[in-house]
Amino acid sequence: MPSQSAAPSSRAQRVRVGAAASQPGRLPRDSLAFSLLLAARVLAAVRAGRSLTQALAPLAGEPASARAEAQDAAYATLRRYGCGEFLLRRLLARPLPHPEAEALLLAALYRLRSRPETAYVVVDQAVTAAAELAAGAFKGLVNAVLRNYLRQREDLERAMLDDEEARHQHPAWWLQRLRRGYPDCWQQIVAIANRPPPMTLRVNQRRCRVAEYVARLHAAGLTARPIGPAGLLLADALTVDAVPGFADGLVSIQDAGAQRAAELLAPQTGQRVLDACAAPGGKTCHLLELADIDLLALDVQESRVRRIRDNLHRLCLPATVVLADCRRSSDWWDGRAFDLVLADVPCSSSGVVRRHPDIKYLRRQSDIRQFVHLQREILDGLWPLLKAGGKMLYATCSLFEEENAAQIDAFLFRQAAARRVTEERWLPREEHDGFYYALLEKAA
Repeated sequence: MPSQSAAPSSRAQRVRVGAAASQPGRLPRDSLAFSLLLAARVLAAVRAGRSLTQALAPLAGEPASARAEAQDAAYATLRRYGCGEFLLRRLLARPLPHPEAEALLLAALYRLRSRPETAYVVVDQAVTAAAELAAGAFKGLVNAVLRNYLRQREDLERAMLDDEEARHQHPAWWLQRLRRGYPDCWQQIVAIANRPPPMTLRVNQRRCRVAEYVARLHAAGLTARPIGPAGLLLADALTVDAVPGFADGLVSIQDAGAQRAAELLAPQTGQRVLDACAAPGGKTCHLLELADIDLLALDVQESRVRRIRDNLHRLCLPATVVLADCRRSSDWWDGRAFDLVLADVPCSSSGVVRRHPDIKYLRRQSDIRQFVHLQREILDGLWPLLKAGGKMLYATCSLFEEENAAQIDAFLFRQAAARRVTEERWLPREEHDGFYYALLEKAA
């Protein structure tokens, strides 16, 4: 409603775009204002192109309660893609020249919408947080925007139903692809993707039987139900530190759909196995839990290689981990063919967006073609390394056909010696995320 939209004051308009991150030294660390400001930092970083993992990293030194509150606000705001932006388009005469101030409004609007009974406190604390940005230049504007939202709330919420991106909380191009690929169930896929994910454990059966671990959970007052051969779906999510036996390597946190990879590849004792895009190491470790194998794990980034090694160390599992690009086999391959290859390729991650809601902001439609090209390079580069009679599992966490069945159809056309043994599509459900698997065999 243009006549009631707030515009930045002349002082706020002079604030430099991309101003340095705030240093909220004056705010009490246990205040909502402090948590909102931390969330604003995270949201501004993601909207500028950083991943949510990268954006959250600087919060590691903050008090646990403030960090948890900020993380909750950031995840929830990102998960509600398009909602806050729709409201700001109605409530602001023009975009703000300060990314953190705009992100603060997004976080505060999320709080107002999700906890309307705390409206007074949220507005007050958001204004307090705004005082830490740009020498307080946006205090009045933040106050005006949030109060205008409260006055116009019912009209704004009704109007939001006519905005496709805000109503479905996904980019328009993404929705278009889902409609085309899943005409009968795209709305269910979207609805699942907008909810918080379940928490699933994988029991390390080298160290503990599933029934024994369930008893340990019950002794700790926790409830879980089996999902798959080694999976347990927790009734309520926990922090990692609160998961019994996690530090001791009894369990790992891994979605039930992701656990399917090792089950399909079904390693046997003595086999030589390549995990070509291994980070963070969940599937690597699962393969090692199933059999005594000679496993080589690769990843192209040092930070991701460290995560693989950390997981192996926690679970006391042996593997060779190498920093390398799997497409450049001359840099790392010793010439000995592999019995099994896991190609868990980079992809759009459209099937795991509820765990990584920043993907809605970071992914572009043009990225899909680039992923398809990269996936093709990986498939063609790894296939010669597989023994005759060996098997390769192609895996993505994508819902888009170009990255899945169409990619494999094209590969089979290029490779006469390849045969598709099995294919599985895991659409997102309450119990698991979305995945695609194609198990390929090389002719003997």
